[in-house]
Amino acid sequence: MDTKRLFFALWPNHRQRDHLRDVINSVAKTVEGRMVDRRNWHVTLVFIGTFPANRIGYLLERAAEVPVAPFRVNFDRLEFWPRPRVAALCASVVPPEMQAVVDGLNGVISALGVRPEERVYRPHITVARNARQFTTERLTHRELTEWSEFQLMESVSGPGGVRYEPLKQ
Repeated sequence: MDTKRLFFALWPNHRQRDHLRDVINSVAKTVEGRMVDRRNWHVTLVFIGTFPANRIGYLLERAAEVPVAPFRVNFDRLEFWPRPRVAALCASVVPPEMQAVVDGLNGVISALGVRPEERVYRPHITVARNARQFTTERLTHRELTEWSEFQLMESVSGPGGVRYEPLKQ
């Protein structure tokens, strides 16, 4: 059976990536690790994992039923997460509209037999992998991003590493 590795995410546009780059560059000097290519920056909403390719159309149909009220996310700190050893640009507050989208998408994948992650949702953008530990840094230049849609993303492994590709807007 043909499968794909999938997740739902907020996928920044070019303008958002430029603003995020400016914020991240201001603190990147404090991070030791392998920086994530900015073309891969995203905010995961719901991780799905391995999913049958022939059921993606149905997944997209169900996900399209999840309402999205526009919301803003304030990325205000850079954190070290020890278990995956990553540096992450984080938002300390989850807007209720964003949490509603996460809850709706978790309902969609549950109905399709995929078990949602059981941890508390924390919006973040991974900026470095294999990072060396550092103290959480509150950002002096915060980034307030606006969102009104999400994407179904595929994680594609290749010779140059992993890249993320939107499957549906």
